Amino acid sequence: MNSLIKSIGLPFLAGIAGAACWSLVEVNSPQSSENSFIEPTRSEMQFASSYQPNTSIPPTEVPLSFVEASQNSTESVVFIKNFSGTDPRRYSMFDYFFGTGPTQQVSTGSGVIISKDGYIITNNHVIDRAETIEVVHQKRTYSAKLVGTDKNTDIAVLKIEAQNLPEIKVGNSRNLKIGEWVLAVGNPFNLTSTVTAGIVSAKERQINILGGDFPLESFIQTDAPINPGNSGGALVNVNGELVGINTAILSRTGSYTGYGFAVPVDIALKISNDLIKYGEVQKAIPGIDVVELTPELAEEMKLKSLDGVIVTHVLREGSAAKVGLQKDDVITKIADWKITGKGSFEEALSYFYPGDKVNVEYMRGGSLKSAQLTLQNLEGEEGVIKREFFTSGLLGAKLEAVNTIERDRLKIPYGVKITSMTRGYLRDLGFRDGYVITHINQVPAKDPKAAGKYLEEFSGKLRLEGVAPNGQPFMQSYNVR
Repeated sequence: MNSLIKSIGLPFLAGIAGAACWSLVEVNSPQSSENSFIEPTRSEMQFASSYQPNTSIPPTEVPLSFVEASQNSTESVVFIKNFSGTDPRRYSMFDYFFGTGPTQQVSTGSGVIISKDGYIITNNHVIDRAETIEVVHQKRTYSAKLVGTDKNTDIAVLKIEAQNLPEIKVGNSRNLKIGEWVLAVGNPFNLTSTVTAGIVSAKERQINILGGDFPLESFIQTDAPINPGNSGGALVNVNGELVGINTAILSRTGSYTGYGFAVPVDIALKISNDLIKYGEVQKAIPGIDVVELTPELAEEMKLKSLDGVIVTHVLREGSAAKVGLQKDDVITKIADWKITGKGSFEEALSYFYPGDKVNVEYMRGGSLKSAQLTLQNLEGEEGVIKREFFTSGLLGAKLEAVNTIERDRLKIPYGVKITSMTRGYLRDLGFRDGYVITHINQVPAKDPKAAGKYLEEFSGKLRLEGVAPNGQPFMQSYNVR
């Protein structure tokens, strides 16, 4: 019994004594008095396990709140529905019993109101292949018209018939700093008006996901959680100002696992303004192809810095050729923009228009040189360009003339390119986006409208010649009814 008392009683008494001593310390401590609690700073919180706050330090400010930023941005973000396939409302009871039934698919995403009269910016992949687009804003549903798209930046613009909409306040992505707080506003998993927070973790990031002939990747990287449905939504700063359009996530599961990527607002708005005003992006080109400067290339070329891009091809009669730029020149600066890689190179050019004159600095043989380029459009001219398109529901595609850059790359004098494919005649023949038709029944294909009308109305033996997206020539014959 004595041993039992010793084994239980002594530890119990020791515990009481220890508690009493600790209470005495608490009472005598300056932190124990009412209203004397000191809020730790962020750096103190990071070392909370070992840091003992100094009671002589005055109280810090209240931690940053995202309430104002959320209030300033959520009303400007909309929910987008993309309807593709057959509309079930067009099916009769006969079709249900004897046909295949409706096959309509619905995908969703987000968009941002950029004007009071109904212009909305979103991602191209949110409305890709859409036959009908609806926009939901504050529980009201609007039919949306597609104004234009740009696969090179994954940007699209919609228009709804409404007035006095809450257009978002616009910030500046070029001045955005790594480490700044940002919010992602959108509709992940159909959960409307969802706000998540994180920081800018990188800029000018290239992840090689965009399509188009001239992909422009200079993403803002953030750890603000972005999930399916956030695409096309707003990335805003702590003032609720738009700094980016959320576009992609880096994930092996399909859901957020670490990083999201947004198109910088300065690029997105330039693209959207071009689509609204001209119906096409006014891309300014210097007439060169470039690649990232790697450590291996820098060593081979005996360069001391890894900043810049290397010229790999100079377009015949292009801007760069006219001022003497050559293959293996290393471009280090465009106007006042320091070129650190291909992302910054593409972003710097994206803000200019054809006809603009820009100063370019480059290294050649260890010497720094400069030249003034007059930027050109995709047709090799200096004015804005407004190309003609032909869109056909029967063909299930949009046809457009091949531009100067593509003609040079594919080594063809002319052609009509197939883009924006949906279900239709050309898909049934085996074509996909990016195919270029140069001859139809041995007649040169130069005008998109003429080629499209001919294909819509033709029946009999059809012979098509051209170039596949990989540059391989093709010649196919079909029997068309």
